[in-house]
Amino acid sequence: MATFLAKRVSGPTPEEICRDVKAGNIKPVYYLMGEESYYIDRVADFIVDCLLKPEERDFNLMTFFGVDADINSVILAAKGFPMGAQYQVVVVKEAQNIRDIDRLEFYLRQPQSTTVIVFCHKNGVLDRRKKIAGLIEKSGVLFDSKKMKEAALPTFIRNYLRKRQLTIDPAATALLAEYVGSDLNRMAGELDKLCIAKAQGEKNITSGLIERHIGISKDFNIFELQDALGQKDVLKVIRIANYFDKNSKENPPQKILPALFRYFTNVMLAYYSPDKTERGIAVWLGVNEWQVRKNVMPAMRYYSGVKVMKIIGEIRRTDARLKGVGNPGIPGNELMKELYYFILH
Repeated sequence: MATFLAKRVSGPTPEEICRDVKAGNIKPVYYLMGEESYYIDRVADFIVDCLLKPEERDFNLMTFFGVDADINSVILAAKGFPMGAQYQVVVVKEAQNIRDIDRLEFYLRQPQSTTVIVFCHKNGVLDRRKKIAGLIEKSGVLFDSKKMKEAALPTFIRNYLRKRQLTIDPAATALLAEYVGSDLNRMAGELDKLCIAKAQGEKNITSGLIERHIGISKDFNIFELQDALGQKDVLKVIRIANYFDKNSKENPPQKILPALFRYFTNVMLAYYSPDKTERGIAVWLGVNEWQVRKNVMPAMRYYSGVKVMKIIGEIRRTDARLKGVGNPGIPGNELMKELYYFILH
């Protein structure tokens, strides 16, 4: 059974939907919607894979695209009967574009028991105030796939690899989470690439493997910059800043600033932790102890709480200047150098 990791929200999780489908608890309609397309695609694929064998799909799998189809065509297809299979599956992609979805109400009053309709509504949600939303939730499944928060990415990465009997170093996890970001389709693709690229018999993903196959420099990346700033290593900051200048396409200020903001915000929050031990701060911040030991504790030794507050303010000011606010035309790389100087002095 395919497994998924998703933040608990109101309504079913991807794992619960797939578990029910595999157990034979089949609903006549599944409306999969939300900002995170990763789970929408995987749940839809799982339903098709579970209900139809490959040889059954020619006659029993019908796919519509919302921009080209109308709900009447979907309903007409749903009223048909499977041929040589237990179910027929009707998949509606780009369901956010389908017209007159409210007409599905008449079909749901007496749905075809051998048909399963799967709506894939991306980059938005069905208005829950509509009657049709309540009807879908009552007779089928209404699933809201919310965008994963960045704090949950390390857990997603570890669980994704665990299903493949692999582990990953904490540093490598943090590196992937920061550089790939919360686009789970892209993250899954990069993880699959690493699974293929690792040496035969190797069971652990390292930063070195990521450096070689995803193009992230081991010595010149945002984490090395954070470490250098946290320990006030001026020469290392200068080397990294120069590298970023020469590779500005991969390391634009717009990518660096949010990471620095998160970093110093965590340092600031650490000052308010009731328990100042590594474990206590880790629990307080919702990160692992390795991150606290490597990133947070050193910065707390070099920066006072007042200085960190000023740094956060300067990061905000730099962001505004990058967007043209109070900036007569100073290039982004020069603004970043000014920020580094402010942090270090």
